[in-house]
Amino acid sequence: MGALVAVATLLPIASLVSAQRILEGRVVRVFDGDTIELRTGDDTIRVRLAGIDTPERGQPWANRAKQALSERVFGREVRVNEVAVDRYGRTVGEVYADNVCVSCELVRGGHAWVYRAFTDDPVLIELEAEARAAERGIWSLPESQRVPPWEWRRQSSPRTKEAAPTGEGAAADFRCGTKTYCREMASCAEARLYLERCGLTRLDGDGDGVPCESLCRGR
Repeated sequence: MGALVAVATLLPIASLVSAQRILEGRVVRVFDGDTIELRTGDDTIRVRLAGIDTPERGQPWANRAKQALSERVFGREVRVNEVAVDRYGRTVGEVYADNVCVSCELVRGGHAWVYRAFTDDPVLIELEAEARAAERGIWSLPESQRVPPWEWRRQSSPRTKEAAPTGEGAAADFRCGTKTYCREMASCAEARLYLERCGLTRLDGDGDGVPCESLCRGR
């Protein structure tokens, strides 16, 4: 394993998608329910599972979704069919362990939503409907707790609320890109704002969801 093989196109879960690479390697870290770190040769690559979205840290079922992914892939050799590279520089790909589609199994088990903004894959949609009907995983929670993570990130995250600009004209004056390092942040709230709103992932070097540890640890 550890090979990096260039390909032109491949057949993913249910539809043809142009892909850049097939990656093969060992999973050395699981960040959350839909993001892993893959060691391939001398490189480590952060991979976002394509087609799904799992609860964010602080949401109900977030820890169980991470555990479900860990049980399937941590320490194991996997294959990743790369679909794209996202705006954070992560590889977005379809992950297979023992030739089993990991995203499919997470959706089947009720650990993930189908990320409909980025896929209309009928296999994933059918598996989600099956999990919902059987009230598995997130679908066993009260409806008020079943907030899709993309909505949580946009509106419902306590961290986003904490980080919201305050003061007259603050929102209008805020611009992503004016600051890039923890040493430039005036507060934990500002650091969270840059992480959440601007996707400045360098502020969260260890991938635990907490930016600028010296400012935010313990909050």
